[in-house]
Amino acid sequence: VGPEGVLRGREMQWLRIDRYIEEVNSRIEIINQPMLCQHCEKAPCEYVCPVNATVHSPDGLNEMVYNRCVGTRFCSNNCPYKVRRFNWLDIPRDPTMSLQSNPEVTVRERGVMEKCTFCVQRLRTAQRHARAHARDVLPDEVMTACQQACPTGAIAFGLLRDEGSDMVRWRHEGRAYAALEHLGTRPRVQYLTKLTNPNPELE
Repeated sequence: VGPEGVLRGREMQWLRIDRYIEEVNSRIEIINQPMLCQHCEKAPCEYVCPVNATVHSPDGLNEMVYNRCVGTRFCSNNCPYKVRRFNWLDIPRDPTMSLQSNPEVTVRERGVMEKCTFCVQRLRTAQRHARAHARDVLPDEVMTACQQACPTGAIAFGLLRDEGSDMVRWRHEGRAYAALEHLGTRPRVQYLTKLTNPNPELE
């Protein structure tokens, strides 16, 4: 949207990094938390949409039906995580711009709401490939774009039905938590608290 659009609060991002600063043992600690669509089981964005543009997929993803969306922004106002964005950008339809578009992702029109999709196009491709070979999707077969781009490897994606996978093991650790889970939205994104050692003798 350019610098002018950002100054107007019109930035387009599907994942933001929230930063929390605290003092620990006279040291300043900065904690980064990626915040994206939580794909809530009880999503507050779904029941306020007057045209049913935000729905649950059969496998439980919170999806957007872009050609239904009329841009009321009710879903954004009702999202406690504030991760839905209104698309202010009118993408030109010239051939050069078409070459820059990702062929796997739908080009959205101006005036619709957008959010993280859990890279549903990658998930569906893996499901089709697995079905063609008469098998289930393998653990770690699907990698989301944010997971692929994260330089520290802090983002992981997987199926909870894959017993024995890192995803299931991490979710059952004592340090796993969900953001704003006290609101009863039942988010599917889990975070792991940072482990720090406050005892300098053990460092």
